[in-house]
Amino acid sequence: MFKFTYNIPTKVYFGGDQLSNLGPELKKFGKRVLLCYGGGSIKKIELYDKIVTEIKKAGLELFELSGIEPNPRVTSVNRGAQICKDENIDVLLAVGGGSVIDCTKFVGAGRYYDGDAWDLVTRKAPITNCLPIVTVLTLAATGSEMDCGGVITNLKTNDKIGMGASIMRPRVSFLDPANTYTVSSYQTACGSADIFSHLVETYFNPIGSMFMLDTFMEGMMKTVVKYAPVAVAHPKNEEARANLMWTSSWAINDFVSACQRCTWSCHPMEHQLSAYYDITHGLGLAILTPRWMRYVLDETTAERFRNFAVSVFGVDPTLPNMEAAKAGIEAVEKFLFEDLKLTKTLTELGIDKTHFAEMADKACHAKGGRVLKGYKHLTPKDVEAIYEMCL
Repeated sequence: MFKFTYNIPTKVYFGGDQLSNLGPELKKFGKRVLLCYGGGSIKKIELYDKIVTEIKKAGLELFELSGIEPNPRVTSVNRGAQICKDENIDVLLAVGGGSVIDCTKFVGAGRYYDGDAWDLVTRKAPITNCLPIVTVLTLAATGSEMDCGGVITNLKTNDKIGMGASIMRPRVSFLDPANTYTVSSYQTACGSADIFSHLVETYFNPIGSMFMLDTFMEGMMKTVVKYAPVAVAHPKNEEARANLMWTSSWAINDFVSACQRCTWSCHPMEHQLSAYYDITHGLGLAILTPRWMRYVLDETTAERFRNFAVSVFGVDPTLPNMEAAKAGIEAVEKFLFEDLKLTKTLTELGIDKTHFAEMADKACHAKGGRVLKGYKHLTPKDVEAIYEMCL
């Protein structure tokens, strides 16, 4: 149970006034830099100009890959990989949220593959190498700035697939809470739901965990519950933004998952939602998570849910396990749908059950099996039932 390897080689510059280190860090990997970003918000907040200034100051050559989508497409990955090949890029600089960073990771791997990068995402071809990646984070959510995975969408096949390789983990990440001040209340709420979900997916592990790791996860979940509403209401609250940003990184950088022995459940289910309907990832997780909790709650799981409820939401510890567990799930719903004001149902998003059977089947086959082997194993019929609970 307590056997694992821990290695997080990402160097982090946290806080303001750190971009003066950007040029020297990039220069360690070469002279030709590909700047990857999304729809241009980094220009509106003047971050783009600051970054270009630092790159030029270091005497580096700059190339650009712009227009990376919120659910990054494999077409953007292929476009970036081709730029890397044509321009002999030395290092990648991802500036944005998790979608930009995820795309950049596969751009780096695609640089060393001659075919369609979708082959790498679907594991038809191995990831053998990756260009070094440096990130400047602008949204606390996915934790991609400090992990080795990414999620890519293929609209032609209605697939959204996550996978990772250790060589795709960023070498250096710049985390300045001030860069998240202009993030909308909606995206802040969705990002916070994503962070919370990462912790929930790891916390509910059928073989248990270390007490130390449990308390660490409980503390981070409490941090999200405390500071997400503050950041939504007061976007420039540095304390709230800093706590969310650092929690985002540590929720999924392999530290708390040291004892993890099962696959995640809500994420594979949500990937199908955003693959078919292109919804915001964090919103899909918010809608799914409490329904998944209710579905897997039974006498065998009640004690774990009770511990979660008591430690994270302060539910009365003298309550019977099942009663405390249900109170904890109600607290999760209040946090997501009342405090963060996120949409509560798929129906409100215009989503019906048309594709549920197909989506459920894909979710269960995501890891090559016939069931989703999570905290409680789920068959396609189980997943379909959870989708229907979300209507």
